[in-house]
Amino acid sequence: MEAKEDDGAALSVDERGFFAETQSKRPTAKLPQIGSPAVTQEHYHGHRERLREKYRDHGDASLADYEILELLLFRSIPRRDTKPLAKALIARFGNLASVLGAPLGLLQEVKGIGEAVALDLKLVATTGQRMLRSELRGKQVLSSWSSVIDYCHAAMAYEAREQFRVLFLDKRNALISDEIQGHGTVDHTPVYPREVVRRALELSATALILVHNHPSGDPTPSRADIDMTRTIVETAKPLGITVHDHIIIGKDGHASLKGLKLI
Repeated sequence: MEAKEDDGAALSVDERGFFAETQSKRPTAKLPQIGSPAVTQEHYHGHRERLREKYRDHGDASLADYEILELLLFRSIPRRDTKPLAKALIARFGNLASVLGAPLGLLQEVKGIGEAVALDLKLVATTGQRMLRSELRGKQVLSSWSSVIDYCHAAMAYEAREQFRVLFLDKRNALISDEIQGHGTVDHTPVYPREVVRRALELSATALILVHNHPSGDPTPSRADIDMTRTIVETAKPLGITVHDHIIIGKDGHASLKGLKLI
């Protein structure tokens, strides 16, 4: 027993000596001094400031789509170079409008975009849509037609599925309500004319503008689009409700059934 204790004590001394010797051989880490070259910001911080100054001094016309996207991503991703991510988003979706209009799920398919960043981008898109819609409130919609098209394009052009919405107007053709009446597939949305007219009566609306999108990008009306529109017109007319137009929104343009003399 005594011999084992002595061996243990010797081993303990040896271990302490080994670790003490090892520690003494390690180089002493030098702490960087404030203001020394070792204390530097990540390279992208200088880039961020330059990009902010460019926007401040020259406005958005001086910036490419990916640079605008970078400025937005600065807020969501404070400690990372966002230029590669901004360029990856543009490469995936084509342009800034398409990025902001992309569904949450597709945004998150881009490496580096998590749910929080995707939600931030969608919030920017929603803010823009609300601003455009506020331009229509209380105004005679028919005299602000370009604003109607801008709003509908921002709200629907980049949806991955068809969406059918109705702008309900009062007797002055001012906007009462803008409501989505149905979602569908990539090329079809079920629409129930009686439900559209019933909702118009509930809101005391006297006129409607029908709007839906074509995810394919081509706004050319289909035979089903034309037939459905005429059914709504025929259902609404005896009740004193006018259908001013049916607008079909595509990524690169729109079609008006009234303008095409289809209603």
